[in-house]
Amino acid sequence: MLRTFVAALIALAPATAVTAQTTAAAAAVDFNNARVAPGSWGYQSTPGGSMARFVDTTGTARLVLQCTRATRRVSVSLTSAAPAASLSLWTSIASRNLPARFEANAMRVTAELPAYDALLDAIAFSRGRIAVTMPGGVPLVVPAWPEAARTIEDCRI
Repeated sequence: MLRTFVAALIALAPATAVTAQTTAAAAAVDFNNARVAPGSWGYQSTPGGSMARFVDTTGTARLVLQCTRATRRVSVSLTSAAPAASLSLWTSIASRNLPARFEANAMRVTAELPAYDALLDAIAFSRGRIAVTMPGGVPLVVPAWPEAARTIEDCRI
């Protein structure tokens, strides 16, 4: 029933340039049975919004979702020393390649989405795991915990 609800939300989302960037390559990979990286999610309120961080066992933030309330945008950042022009996000419901920018000082590759993008709903309602990859990189598969959903919702209120 939840899958039907989310599928309906995705179907109702307006077609945008970002939505049109779904590719066969992103959809072809299935991470349903992939091993989840060890670590945990944490949530923190920030002056301009909020942040959900997936931190590995060494204490390194590997994946960060950040809400910027002023712009109503959610950024998805993958820790990386290598530059990339795109990130691929996979959920049990949807997947998409997103244009991204490399931030050398912060050592991360970041993509941004409007707060009401259907892919953010797919992240919030994903069953079991979420995967993020970049060209030439190793996929990061993390558990789907409520911290990411809370950050997404913070950008919508």
